[in-house]
Amino acid sequence: MNSLNIAWLMIRRTILRKRGFITFFLLPCLVVTGTIALFGSEEGTRAVIPYVNEDQGAAGAWILNELGRKEEYFLKPMKTVAEVKEAIAQQRGSSGLVIPAHYTDDLLQDKQPEVQLVELRVSESSYTLRAAVEGLAAGLNQSVSAVLAATDASSGETPDPALAEAKFKELLLELGKHQISGEATELKIYPKPGLNNVTGFTIMFMMGLLTSTVAVIMEDRRQRTMARVYTAPVRAYEIALGNFLGSFAIGLIQIVLVLGISRWVLHYDAGLPFGIHLLILAAFMLVSMGIASTVAGLIRESKNATMLNSLIITPTCMIGGCFWPLSIMPDYMQKLANFVPQKWAIQAVETISAGGTLSDITMPLLILFGMAAILLTVGSAILRPSQPGVDA
Repeated sequence: MNSLNIAWLMIRRTILRKRGFITFFLLPCLVVTGTIALFGSEEGTRAVIPYVNEDQGAAGAWILNELGRKEEYFLKPMKTVAEVKEAIAQQRGSSGLVIPAHYTDDLLQDKQPEVQLVELRVSESSYTLRAAVEGLAAGLNQSVSAVLAATDASSGETPDPALAEAKFKELLLELGKHQISGEATELKIYPKPGLNNVTGFTIMFMMGLLTSTVAVIMEDRRQRTMARVYTAPVRAYEIALGNFLGSFAIGLIQIVLVLGISRWVLHYDAGLPFGIHLLILAAFMLVSMGIASTVAGLIRESKNATMLNSLIITPTCMIGGCFWPLSIMPDYMQKLANFVPQKWAIQAVETISAGGTLSDITMPLLILFGMAAILLTVGSAILRPSQPGVDA
């Protein structure tokens, strides 16, 4: 009962204070909103395709209509070929598309005109666009061959170009109806695009709250509040358990609030169930609590608490893959990442998003819980509440 009272007092102390409300509740909402807007929106994952259509016939318009139906492309019209090349050079698009003049006429004359692609460098989006354009062009060639063969058979030795063009337009019109279509199935082979950045920035902000936690502990130590609490007729383990439960409850409220806003307000689908997502972030939160208690036990001056960001939070987030994929890092950096909790939290989230189950993230969760147990034990042992600190 004493532990629950201590936990409730800690929650009230945090929530009812203006600074605590802004730090633990308002700022996380703003951060998760900005992060999802930058990295998690579906529009942000669409490839921008600057294009110019110099063809006056039906074939060029049909290619653009087919590409426009694909969700992964955002077609941006340009006036000239020079504007397309300039847009690609300034990286305002992943690849450019140029449909040459008389493209339809050349097709009807049984020629092999080509659609020009403007690329600055080869990437996944440029490769898929090239494959899509080549597939559409091959389909047009087959359609023209069928139309010309039918026109030759009906008109005899002197084929009628106007008749061939009319039949070609009718064929493209029927093809554009897509009466036979397939249903896209989400195989969940890869994690959701942008999830790495969204998760990375979310847990980085969770670690950023370590500074506030350490500052509160240092304030209690400076004012000897912590020492007076431990002299009360309450067992030491009840005090420690109450502080732990209070901090854990505040963290859970924060995580539920962040996940709730991202899912039901911003409608961001991370590709994993709410319960498992909460479990992963809660495990990471336990590690953060362990780091906070350990650091607070080591620091004796309040001004040194501001060094947490440059010495612990930012370096571990960089090594753990919060800003970029671990695969682009050198081998020795990838090995160092095994010793920071960010790597295992991001790996667990991406595994579930790629179609994994709870059994597939057993190892990352065990590592996170193991780190939390070690750090919380060390932090409880070295906290030493009877020592007020240098600046007391």
